[in-house]
Amino acid sequence: MERPRRIAILTTSRAEWGHLAWPLRRMREHAGLELLLYAGAAHVDTRFGSTLEAIRRDGFEPDEILPCLDAEDSRTGMGRTLASLATSLATCLDRDKPDLLLVMADRYEMLAPASIATAMGIPIVHIEGGELSEGALDQQVRDALTKLSHLHLVPHEQAARRVRQLGEEEWRIHVTGSPSLDHLVHSSLPDADFVSSVIGIPLDPAPMVVAVHSVTLEQDTTRDAESLMDALGSISHPIVFCFPNADDGFQRIIDMASEFCSCREDAVLHRHIEHLCFWSLLKHAAAIVGNSSCGIMESPSIGLPCVNIGDRQRGRLRSDNIIDVEPVPAMIASAINQAIDPSFRRSLVGMDSTYGDGNAGQRIAEALASCPLGEALLQKRVMEVSASIEPVQ
Repeated sequence: MERPRRIAILTTSRAEWGHLAWPLRRMREHAGLELLLYAGAAHVDTRFGSTLEAIRRDGFEPDEILPCLDAEDSRTGMGRTLASLATSLATCLDRDKPDLLLVMADRYEMLAPASIATAMGIPIVHIEGGELSEGALDQQVRDALTKLSHLHLVPHEQAARRVRQLGEEEWRIHVTGSPSLDHLVHSSLPDADFVSSVIGIPLDPAPMVVAVHSVTLEQDTTRDAESLMDALGSISHPIVFCFPNADDGFQRIIDMASEFCSCREDAVLHRHIEHLCFWSLLKHAAAIVGNSSCGIMESPSIGLPCVNIGDRQRGRLRSDNIIDVEPVPAMIASAINQAIDPSFRRSLVGMDSTYGDGNAGQRIAEALASCPLGEALLQKRVMEVSASIEPVQ
């Protein structure tokens, strides 16, 4: 009897863990797969809530914990984080000798496992390649991961077409949907009373959820956040702020949100809201506002109005619930008022999501269990882009 395939996975943040939870459950259920889970970066940093316990409450114990997030909030700090993580991962991968390494989406930290696996001859599997977020460093990271990877688990057919346009062979590409949506189908979400007790304010009236991050390709990485804070001064709705990602400028965003909350009893800032509680919060929210991918990818599944600020998510598929706006305070305030208008919410009833049906985890596990291994997977051919393939916008 063949031994199970050893799949190594790195998780570095609370947001990405919400995408990984169901694929990892499906992998653990599969007799042909064995998990090796590494957790590091923001998961083990007190500035971001030390979210290892969230992983454990989901029933997983990391095989290795990798503190690596640099103390400095800067681009140089991001570089040192990568260097530290790469050194630790080289030791782990040499010891554990996985058959495959699974990397998620577009966080810059994923460059560390991908580069080390490339050097060590370990095939790489990439979830959510082919997406676009042209206004952030994420885009370059995602495309680099695609070209380093040997198996592509993409959220929709348009993403699959983009991966083909990068020269990847058809058999390597699997359309799975976005795994974050699996929670809506397979998880039990907490009720409103529980969510209210966690976030610290009532859900009636419905709060706005604010998720805004640094724009890592701009010189002023916090411009979106600063414009949003100015706009929120004229908005009377309750507000739940979520912590930003660990990118250059994150502390400035945290400081602005903290100052705003100190002046408003109906505004709260949270380092970490566990993903099931966050999903339930979104279902009870009036709107989600900011520049986070969750506004583009997750909110359409529940018909939640989304105000998307600036260029950070430029290029992603848009649903009818998305209101795009420039990072100008007056324009943001106007877009928020449109989003929280009950008539706009009613117009979204019955809207479908373009990001899948909530069964991505099962498809991901099946792809990992059935793909070839060894040289058959490692030796890539670069396919010429056919003139018959139309450019993907």
